[in-house]
Amino acid sequence: MAPPSSSRLLSRALTAFGIVFLALPVLNRYWPSAWAWQPEQLTYLHMIWSIYATLGVFLLLAERDPARHLSLIWFTVWSSLAHGTVMAIHAVTDPGQIGKLTGDVLSREAMPI
Repeated sequence: MAPPSSSRLLSRALTAFGIVFLALPVLNRYWPSAWAWQPEQLTYLHMIWSIYATLGVFLLLAERDPARHLSLIWFTVWSSLAHGTVMAIHAVTDPGQIGKLTGDVLSREAMPI
C-alpha cells in the first residue's frame, strides 16, 4: 500500500531541507549577500554550520518515517520561524543586512514542513 500523498510530500520536504541545511557552507560561499554576515565571523560561522549540518542529517534520517520524528519536524518548523523572524528584524533595522531578507529570512519562512 502506497503512503498517502501528504506523507510523500512531507518526506520530500524533509529531504529537500536536509540537503539545504547540509549545503549551507556552499550557499554561504556562492551567495554571500544572502547567506553570510559581514564582516565574516569564522567562529560564529563554524558554530552555525555545525548546528545546521547536524539538523540536516537528522532531517534526512526522519524522511524514512516522519511519523516517528514529529518532535524533530516541529522543532525544525518553529525554530526556523523564530530564526526567520529575528533575522527579518535585523535585516530591516541594519541597512547593511537587507540582502538577508532573501537568503536568511524568506528561505526559512517559506518552509513547507
